[in-house]
Amino acid sequence: MSVLLDPHPPRCQVYHLGLVPYQIAWQWQKSLVQRHKQHPESDDVLLLLEHPPVYTLGQGADPKFIKFNPNSQNAELYRVERGGEVTYHCPGQLVGYPILNLRRHQQDLHWYLRQLEEVIIRVLAVYGVKGDRIAGLTGVWIADKKVAAIGIKVSRWITMHGFAINVCPDLEGFEHIVPCGISDRAVGRLIEFIPTVALEEVRSQVQKAFAEVFGVELIIVEGQPNGE
Repeated sequence: MSVLLDPHPPRCQVYHLGLVPYQIAWQWQKSLVQRHKQHPESDDVLLLLEHPPVYTLGQGADPKFIKFNPNSQNAELYRVERGGEVTYHCPGQLVGYPILNLRRHQQDLHWYLRQLEEVIIRVLAVYGVKGDRIAGLTGVWIADKKVAAIGIKVSRWITMHGFAINVCPDLEGFEHIVPCGISDRAVGRLIEFIPTVALEEVRSQVQKAFAEVFGVELIIVEGQPNGE
């Protein structure tokens, strides 16, 4: 039986933003979410970027998972709207922030989380690597090492925050926290399993998988996003 493709799939604007301070990217997301609430017909958006070293806590995260004194640490620390516990971002980690109107997809948060995992699993499959889910936990693992974290916020079915894939980062920063509150599993990075991996190539594969999984038409946009 043939599969009929949507002749008019939703559009998704994609921004390649390089290294962006966390606060700036956070403000971009909030502005885009506000735009979507005011103009529900707005295109979906996917921000792809890296962050300088920064720790973030989910809105209900427990500070006990931070092993350092926040007042004496060089890296920045923010408590944000997403779900989940503490995590770490740094260069070499590809971060994706989808601003999607789930009314055009599925109004189901569990479905959305599984779709984000599926994007990453498909990217790993391109390299011949099997990405795994673990029941009761959100994210993607390779050989019992967590290589991708996911934390989202959804308001009036508009998404923000998203996923972080450890491509080739320095993992030292993770040693100062209990990543995602999971103490019995290690954090990994793709370069351990795919020695020739490059962040730019992973970014390209993420775009392709994202378009397939969410059924969107990608529009590459130059410059910086805004909520206007």
